[in-house]
Amino acid sequence: MSPTSPASPKKQNPAPTRRLTTAQALVAFLARQYTERDGRRQRLISATWGIFGHGNVAGIGQALVEAAAGGGPGGTTHGTGNGTTHGTGNGHRMPYLQGRNEQAMVHAAVGYARQSGRLSAHAVTTSIGPGATNLVTGAALATINRLPVLLLPGDTFATRPADPVLQQLEVPYAGDVSVNDCLRPVSRYFDRITRPEALIPAALQAMRVLADPAETGAVTLALPQDVQAEACDWPEEFFAERDWHIRRPAPDTAELEAAVRAIRSARRPLIVAGGGVRHSAAEETLAAFTAATRIPVAATQAGKGALRHDHPADVGGIGHTGTATADELARTADLVIGVGTRFSDFTTASGTLFSNPAVRFLHLNITAFDAHKLAALPLVADARAGLEALTAALAGRGYRVDPAYETEYTGAKQAWEERIEASFATPDPTARPTQTQVLGLLDALATEEDILINAAGSLPGDLHKLWRTRSRDQYHVEYGYSCMGYEIPAAIGVLLATGTHQQPRPVWALVGDGTYLMNPTEIVTAVQENLPLKLLILQNHGYASIGGLSESVGGERFGTAYRHRDADGGFTGPPLPVDLAANAASLGMRVLRAATVDDLRKALSEARDADGPTCVYVETETPDTVSGPPPAQAWWDVPVAETASRPAAVKAREEYDRQVAARRRHL
Repeated sequence: MSPTSPASPKKQNPAPTRRLTTAQALVAFLARQYTERDGRRQRLISATWGIFGHGNVAGIGQALVEAAAGGGPGGTTHGTGNGTTHGTGNGHRMPYLQGRNEQAMVHAAVGYARQSGRLSAHAVTTSIGPGATNLVTGAALATINRLPVLLLPGDTFATRPADPVLQQLEVPYAGDVSVNDCLRPVSRYFDRITRPEALIPAALQAMRVLADPAETGAVTLALPQDVQAEACDWPEEFFAERDWHIRRPAPDTAELEAAVRAIRSARRPLIVAGGGVRHSAAEETLAAFTAATRIPVAATQAGKGALRHDHPADVGGIGHTGTATADELARTADLVIGVGTRFSDFTTASGTLFSNPAVRFLHLNITAFDAHKLAALPLVADARAGLEALTAALAGRGYRVDPAYETEYTGAKQAWEERIEASFATPDPTARPTQTQVLGLLDALATEEDILINAAGSLPGDLHKLWRTRSRDQYHVEYGYSCMGYEIPAAIGVLLATGTHQQPRPVWALVGDGTYLMNPTEIVTAVQENLPLKLLILQNHGYASIGGLSESVGGERFGTAYRHRDADGGFTGPPLPVDLAANAASLGMRVLRAATVDDLRKALSEARDADGPTCVYVETETPDTVSGPPPAQAWWDVPVAETASRPAAVKAREEYDRQVAARRRHL
């Protein structure tokens, strides 16, 4: 009798797969990722910027050709249609945006992410070599400002068929290092995809970090060019739509009780609102909290707009570039309540601002790292959830600041408003305007629809002190990295986020001549897409901000003016014959030149109404004591030479020693 044959196992249908290259699979995956918060759902990656070269043209570039079919220029409603797209399936499109400079593409993506409330982001793809390393500055800016952007730099061959290849960095002690490793310290997540199957866990981790309100920043997936083009059978499940919930963690009960006790015992509390208020969409909640408690609210650069300028509790910017009202309140505060702020040196005046010997700190922040700064009582939570919990916990306990304190800060606020009016005044309409007069003319024109974008130079200080913010998203000053060249590409990102085809909002990029020369290239992109960018160029023939700083620290404004050399080899000759207006026009912008206050008033109004990219160019006058901005109301630590032979540096060191003596560590 023959042995019984074992029963044959039943055949199971194999899991469905799709054969795609790694690049095609990545693009198809990205087109199906969504975020959800408070019932609102949107694409996580709504478009991809790219400049192509031999590291990405045959991989990501080819994948985008397929995925972009029918796609538009990337607003909040673009790229989510249901048409059919060959290769990526089910019609999930990935719109493509053409940039001119890799750093600028990241800036545009960051502007888009910020305007989108960190709920939607862009990807940026580059070739290997210089294209990849050009991402580093933008990545640092994104990570420092806690704003999501996905970086997809090409990389050298994983299989090393030829070694080295064009633009490859050879590292004698490590064969697995490329120039993309420069992106590691400025990325919140980094991975190099050396095999197709490694993409699946890396892509999921990348989305997790981008959508995490505590961890978000630049995310880098380095893509070897051979792996991009390699085909693989991908599980269909990888391409299923995924929703990444943006959580709102509530505060711990014990931390909340400690926070309530601290607030109830405070006589002179002060709120410092940071960018976390905006990222959490907590403006109305903050207003409700101040209505209940009457605690005044000062704002960092990122937090300005948390309350409208005319809200009774708003006391303006705080710190080195802050108002006298906010800074005097900070000096006497016995409890400083940080909401979504990192407490940078500009906010703390390098540790000299919060000078009350009895001052304590309470930090409401979604990251424990920030919540514990300055030896604070931590309240680790989402800004909106934390403020709601504080408001509810205080409601039945009868807390409100003393009416005399409220009268004090509202009176000081009115006095500062008079200083703003004096700075904005234009007594002679035929004169060349000062920088603050330029801002005053724009202030008179703007409504809550206008958005102002700036990042570097002397403008951030003037804006922080003087600008009257009318809406939660009007004030867009990037001051975490303060990167020259951010403004123009960021304005493009903001325009894409606000919508460009139905009643676009007026978006102004404010730049000085130094900043303009750093990165004007994306004007071409604005022209190509016919985006109604409003570019305001202030020509002052040099680095005005650094010139003033140089003078204050004994540097004698060395190397800060754009002028011809003099007989002694310095730069004190006539201004350089540079025509930035002509340059902007040569890149395709319509340009309006303004020589006087009256000219500028008309040009700004005309630019605001324009439906295409328009530049207003004005040469500014050196401010006098009447039309200039108020001086700094708090110190900033820039070390001065301890030994020097020149009188300017010796005098500056004496002042430095006097100021630094007031610094304290809050322990």
